[in-house]
Amino acid sequence: MALLARTDGTLLDTPGPIRALLGRIGVRLEDWPIPDDTVLGQLLGTSTLTPSQNQKVLESFHDRFDALKKSSGYQSQDLIVLSADLPGIDAMLDRFISCHTHDDDEIRYIIDGEGIFGFVLPDGDQVELTMSAGEYINVPAGAEHWFRLTPEKRIKAIRYFTSREGWAPNYTGRPVHIFAGRTPPAPLQI
Repeated sequence: MALLARTDGTLLDTPGPIRALLGRIGVRLEDWPIPDDTVLGQLLGTSTLTPSQNQKVLESFHDRFDALKKSSGYQSQDLIVLSADLPGIDAMLDRFISCHTHDDDEIRYIIDGEGIFGFVLPDGDQVELTMSAGEYINVPAGAEHWFRLTPEKRIKAIRYFTSREGWAPNYTGRPVHIFAGRTPPAPLQI
């Protein structure tokens, strides 16, 4: 379940209010259940995948890709697999922790693990969204954002592209003010 943290310490864990707040900057967040498949589950449970295993995972989500090709013109997809034991993981992630934009939409479907997207709202306030398996996000071109992993440093995400050229980060220089380098607290249980 997505968890949104605000600079004032407010945590949202209800889909409607999270979607409404992120909708102000054009971000689309959806729940896409992971197929219940034993082989897929075993592959998602491993920290690394061979190229053939990677292809098997993508084939398990072929219907999603076909729908996105028809509805939004996506041309290609890939699977990114990140884990704490990946050589150079910290240097790789350092490129995305700074505020940046892209010339094309950034689309991710989280299928294992967790990731954190941060966003700059129209009033300059910042929020961070922790996403987990079964969540799809479309960050529109030009939206100022950043990305990092949770301390577990484990994620598998399918990325969808209309063009790979639009994915180069355009750094804005804006400082990240909230939760940089740490995980937001859990929501209060009332």
